[in-house]
Order: sequence, then structure tokens, then C-alpha cells
Amino acid sequence: MKRRRSFEAGHVRKYLLVVDDSVEVESALYYAASRVQRSTGIISMLYVIEPQDYMHWVGVRERHIEEETTTAKALFRLFRRKLNQAGFEDVVTEEAIREGAKAEQIVQAIDTDEDIAILVLGASTDAKGPGPLVASLAAGKQAGSFPVPITIVPGYLALEDIKSLA
Repeated sequence: MKRRRSFEAGHVRKYLLVVDDSVEVESALYYAASRVQRSTGIISMLYVIEPQDYMHWVGVRERHIEEETTTAKALFRLFRRKLNQAGFEDVVTEEAIREGAKAEQIVQAIDTDEDIAILVLGASTDAKGPGPLVASLAAGKQAGSFPVPITIVPGYLALEDIKSLA
């Protein structure tokens, strides 16, 4: 594991936010923005394009990547707009799109960017459980050896509650 450098000269602390179309991402977004506003740092939004089983045809794979990239860019714009509407205009964000298995790409993103200091995840309110990322990263076999702290934000929290907690 690489040493984190987010507080060294020329570096900035980054809150990694995994972006998808789940409802709980918004809670994680607002929490990360509140932390940035109260302390320092930026939000690094990551969208992961996961491979599909039918990707053995080149044209199908290219089309899938093109569609997912369009979706990622739309989500980045949506979340930037939500931040502005919620009073987080001054919070800086960056965007990244990666291809591969989601958990592996998250770990690789952290490994390649020494400024990522915290992973922020939203927990689903679904009765089936907190969501696959929370279950696999925060409570799974990687939890004890994960390279950065993981903050799990309950998905039901309202913006005012999040601001009072962060």
C-alpha cells in the first residue's frame, strides 16, 4: 500500500465517491461535500464501467463503453448540479471513468492516486442489505486491509442531517 500524501505540500486530500444511479450515492455526495466545506479537500467522483458477459464481439463492447461513458458524464453533471443547488458551489470536484470490476477499480484508483484519503459510500435502505459495495468493501474480507478509511453514510439521511453530522 502506498503512503497517503494528501497533507503534503503540493497535494490535496481527496474524498473518493463511487458514482452510479443508486439513490444512496446522493447521501454520500452530500457528506463528502460537507466534509470538504468544513475542512479541506476535493471530491473525486469515480464511475466504473463493468464488463458484461456478451462483450466478446468488438462492436458490442465498443457500443457498451460508449453508452456507459455517456451515462457517467450525465451523472457527473447531475451531481455537480445537485451540489450547487445544495449550497456546495465552492466544493471542487474531479471526474474519472474506469473499466473493470468495480471493487478492483476502486482499489486501483486509490493505489494510483496518493491523495485519495477517504472512500465515502452510501448505504442502501433496502431490506436486502446495505448494497454490494458496502458489503464487499467495508464488511467483506478486504475490510481489515483496505488502503484508506471507509465512511459509510446511511442512505435515509436528509441533507440537513448530513450537514449537522459532517
